[in-house]
Amino acid sequence: METEENKNQGINPKINSKDVEALMSAIIKRQITVDRFRFDLTPQKAFDLLAACYRITVESRRRTFRNDANVTEAIKEFAEYITEPTPKFGVMLCGTCGNGKSTLLYAFQKALNYLNARGHFSFLSEAFKVGIEIVDAMEISIMSNDYNKIRNLRSRSMLAIDDLGKEPAEVLSFGNVLSPVVDLLEYRYQHQLFTAITTNLVPKELQDKYGVRIADRFNEMLHPIVFQDVSYRQ
Repeated sequence: METEENKNQGINPKINSKDVEALMSAIIKRQITVDRFRFDLTPQKAFDLLAACYRITVESRRRTFRNDANVTEAIKEFAEYITEPTPKFGVMLCGTCGNGKSTLLYAFQKALNYLNARGHFSFLSEAFKVGIEIVDAMEISIMSNDYNKIRNLRSRSMLAIDDLGKEPAEVLSFGNVLSPVVDLLEYRYQHQLFTAITTNLVPKELQDKYGVRIADRFNEMLHPIVFQDVSYRQ
């Protein structure tokens, strides 16, 4: 029981390392650790897999695969990121229109499905559901009136938002002003859920559209991969 004398002693600002470590140990035992998604591969093997899936994605659209510096560097950066021991819990593919961002995103989805079918992710906890849903940012705004859809989407272990920035920042729902994309991103940030994003916006435009708060969270949450200013749609 705390005595009056103890109450008046005040706080010693010097941290007692032994006591703090004991408290941390006790708290961590009760805390659920969020898995950081990664490929348990060497960067080279991840690069080869992503390159194969990228080419499949391009050729499935009856387009010619161009193995140029832009494609090679983007795949290399993604392979290095996704094989880090503790990567950031998201990735952002940035650049102008038509330069391969969405193609790499769909290639990543194919690579993930390929590895998952072979039991590659057994090192992740059972709570982590491997499998990424790719949703257009505009779709999130459209489904903002459906709470159940938004709730299920925001809580997925893995989610990809394609073309972030083309959707309205705010939508009107039954007289209420909503920011469905911002709310979804805030939730995923707080819960450290794997999130992949493609966008045509530069950092200043992202900050102007979504605010300093979200832009600052992106720095902790997302590994940026910047594509060169080329277009493969010509």
